[in-house]
Amino acid sequence: MKLYLFSLLAGVLVGVIYSVINVRSPAPPLVALLGLLGILGGEQIIPVAKQMLSGTGFHTAWRESKCTQHMFGTLPGRQDSKTSRTATVNSSEKRS
Repeated sequence: MKLYLFSLLAGVLVGVIYSVINVRSPAPPLVALLGLLGILGGEQIIPVAKQMLSGTGFHTAWRESKCTQHMFGTLPGRQDSKTSRTATVNSSEKRS
């Protein structure tokens, strides 16, 4: 229940910010995408800060917190070749 309440409060806060900067809802696509990128980046601040406070450098803290994978997903060509071969073999897709 707490999660729903915090989600609602975050939405209200974003609505107030949108009102202050004169952005109508739904936001234009570029504004909305930048907002989502900001949310993903904001989620990474605490884990990276904790690592850095324990004496780790920024790049190592970023890597240890798996920020790139969380923000951008698994990038093409970055998956294990065994996994991709297995996925191809187990694929139910029929090719002509």
